[in-house]
Amino acid sequence: MSTKLTKRSEDYSKWYNELVVKANLAENSAVRGCMVIKPYGYAIWENMQKVLDEMFKETGHENAYFPLLVPKSLFEAEEKNAEGFAKECAVVTHYRLKNDPNNDGKLIVDPDAKLEEELVVRPTSEAIIWSTYKGWIQSYRDLPLLINQWANVVRWEMRTRLFLRTAEFLWQEGHTAHATKTEAIEEATRMQEVYADFAENFMAMPVIKGVKTESERFAGALDTYTIEALMQDGKALQAGTSHFLGKNFAEAFDVKFTNKEGKKEHVWATSWGVSTRLIGGLIMTHSDDLGLVLPPKLAPIQVVIVPIYRNEEQLHAISEKVTGIVKLLKDKGVSVKFDSRTTHKPGWKFAEYELKGVPLRIAIGPRDLEKGTLELARRDTLTKESVSQEGIEDKIVTLLEEIQVNLFKRAKDYRDEHITKVESFDEFKKVIDNKGGFVLAHWDGTEETENKIKELTKATIRCIALNAKEEAGICVYSGKPSSKRVLFAKAY
Repeated sequence: MSTKLTKRSEDYSKWYNELVVKANLAENSAVRGCMVIKPYGYAIWENMQKVLDEMFKETGHENAYFPLLVPKSLFEAEEKNAEGFAKECAVVTHYRLKNDPNNDGKLIVDPDAKLEEELVVRPTSEAIIWSTYKGWIQSYRDLPLLINQWANVVRWEMRTRLFLRTAEFLWQEGHTAHATKTEAIEEATRMQEVYADFAENFMAMPVIKGVKTESERFAGALDTYTIEALMQDGKALQAGTSHFLGKNFAEAFDVKFTNKEGKKEHVWATSWGVSTRLIGGLIMTHSDDLGLVLPPKLAPIQVVIVPIYRNEEQLHAISEKVTGIVKLLKDKGVSVKFDSRTTHKPGWKFAEYELKGVPLRIAIGPRDLEKGTLELARRDTLTKESVSQEGIEDKIVTLLEEIQVNLFKRAKDYRDEHITKVESFDEFKKVIDNKGGFVLAHWDGTEETENKIKELTKATIRCIALNAKEEAGICVYSGKPSSKRVLFAKAY
């Protein structure tokens, strides 16, 4: 197996693409711009889903499912949302094919099967969901309505990249309805907290919580709350967003409820989502030139055991011992794999699991059986140690916790070292071009300045941090007054 990757320092983009493919996470498909998520990559997504789904349900949300296809008239009902996604939409215009009379065995679109109304393949589901909510919500007793959907969406992308930007991707999207503005804002910020909790405590990926500027908001939202992470190449990744939609969608679809005073009024709304781009974020936050580095809480395989043997008799003896170790680990809730394949040598297996980012590797041979020891190798530090088999299950649980904490600390140290305060535009450009990372700079609050900085540097305002301090200053570009610093960065 050829596991050698391009070094990150040589070509970060190439390293990333090679790693996704060589680690068997995903590959390009026969459909341009779409990917096939392979079993190992999908196992990571399943672990993410499992954790997030539990977090959503703990905060009172229920899962439902809505149609993939949205009538164009519904899609365009909320004008800002429709305008924002119009150029990314795939559209169904016909409902049938027929045999091509001029080309045996081939098919053509049946011109007589044109739909009366075009159907949009959902780029997001607000339209179809809010048209449905109209029948679900009548009274204040029906509120709050807290619904989540696990689904796929299509956004027609011309330049794609596995996990980070594909024409079709998997995600979850929450859509909630509330009786008051205060409740809706509380919901939007609560879900931002859920996403931040997941990113930091499960992905071991530090994030900055903030709000988007008006030009960066979700189309149709009054406010967009975001969590922003920093990748190893100094670029930012928007890792999750939560939107306060006001009454925009309720008014567009006339979703009203009778309040406690008997008056009719439109509900307040939110939507929020994260997608398979989180797998890209996981890769770029932790992995190295040898392959993936996965946090134990999301790793499909937390521990792999590789036997070292010369003959069948030795393998049999090792297997008997390992059976007991596997049971002890599984009883502790540890995901463990015993790789007893006789088709590959131990060195090949070591390279494979290093590439796949398995947090802990155990090697055990005849001498270990005699001494009652085994070799433990950590993926995060690449260190090895010989330890006693006695109490190995507790040792491994402790080590997995240490690895999780270490990965977060390492990523946070890198992130914090790459947050740079600047006072002038020349300084701004130097940091963006040479150091990268987040730039803390004063901004005059205008879209004109925001767009000009983006045009000149390719850096965008990632967010106005929730913990940003009120601080009188001067905009780095325009020289106009500013009340606080915002976070700029180049981004994925």
